[in-house]
Amino acid sequence: MGTIGASSNGNMYLDFEYQGMQCREYTAVENTPKNLEMLNDTLRRIEGEISLGIFDYGMYFPKSEKAKIFAPGHKKMNGTVFGQYAETWYQNNKIAWKPSSQRDIRSTLDRHLLPYFKDKPVTEISKPMMKEFRTSLAQLDGRRKGRKMSNKRINNVMTVFRMIMNEAAEEHGFVNPFMNFKQLKVVKPDIMPLSLAEVFTFLENVHEKHHDYYVVRFFTGMRTAEIDGLQWKYVDFASKKIQVRETWENRQGVSPKTATSIRDIEMSIMVEEALLRQKAKTGNGHLVFTTRSGRPLDHDDMARRIWYPTLKKAGLAPRAPYQSRHTFATMMLASGENPEWVARQLGHSTTQMLFKVYSKFIPNLTRRDGSAFETFLNKQLITDKDNNDPQNEKDGNDEK
Repeated sequence: MGTIGASSNGNMYLDFEYQGMQCREYTAVENTPKNLEMLNDTLRRIEGEISLGIFDYGMYFPKSEKAKIFAPGHKKMNGTVFGQYAETWYQNNKIAWKPSSQRDIRSTLDRHLLPYFKDKPVTEISKPMMKEFRTSLAQLDGRRKGRKMSNKRINNVMTVFRMIMNEAAEEHGFVNPFMNFKQLKVVKPDIMPLSLAEVFTFLENVHEKHHDYYVVRFFTGMRTAEIDGLQWKYVDFASKKIQVRETWENRQGVSPKTATSIRDIEMSIMVEEALLRQKAKTGNGHLVFTTRSGRPLDHDDMARRIWYPTLKKAGLAPRAPYQSRHTFATMMLASGENPEWVARQLGHSTTQMLFKVYSKFIPNLTRRDGSAFETFLNKQLITDKDNNDPQNEKDGNDEK
């Protein structure tokens, strides 16, 4: 049998038992005879609905923490904690992920999500909790020394979190706290390609051992994982093509980034000559570019020991190694190559990204000065004038 009492501030509360739990819910009404009668009626209705099995805790006490516990979704999950659900989710879904994705998601679970939410019932995870967790991530050290975790990295962690909660909410019918939860804004780094002259300056200053590696990078636009994982069996000198079929990521060979990343790249003369020189060095192995011991290249080590020191030696502004890919794209577009061909070389499914990212490097696409039309108009006026000039007609008659 439930009871009604009054707190020290004079407001009343209800005490009752529901699903084996003793519940106390405070009200904002004062302890008066009239209010006592009203709350007694409410308590009788609650106990009647409990006995009939139709009691909806959230309808009576929508702001109560217990309303979340007794929500339909929570009942279905039987109080399943996040750690238990996340482990099951990972095991059931990992077969659909590339090995590199499995490793990244496993790392996100072990390093961030499980330590924070492991023992928390899934249906009790709220939006304020998620915001607190995200704020805690921003206090952690990032991958670069002296920097905090970036917004992009935080968003990646929250994406894994979202995937888990989306599936849990769909399976068990509770309101997903990720609904209308926005990602942090990420400022995209500026495109800083090298000019053709700067490319040759870089190649003049890079160590001879790595010269041909960077020739291939600059003049194919290959991603780091693609060139580091390039094998001789995918270099076709007869048809002058480089076949992108495998990449090297997280110290293992994996399939390319996307379906369109699987492609054939046309060899220019410079690339062909660089690969022929490289074949004399590593042709007996399976990888095109290796360390001295024949092992795959480490992109962080290459950036630290070769890329940045060479930029400094050549007097060029520092920029990330990925700019070699941007350099290829901008050089090809600026020279007038067909954007569709450039997109295929880069492994893009359409030219949309090219026009979005590299628009200012495409001749005639973004020029706003009207010079192209002026040139056409002047040529047309000159032609029309020549056709209508009486002197030309006289000269024509004289020739006759």
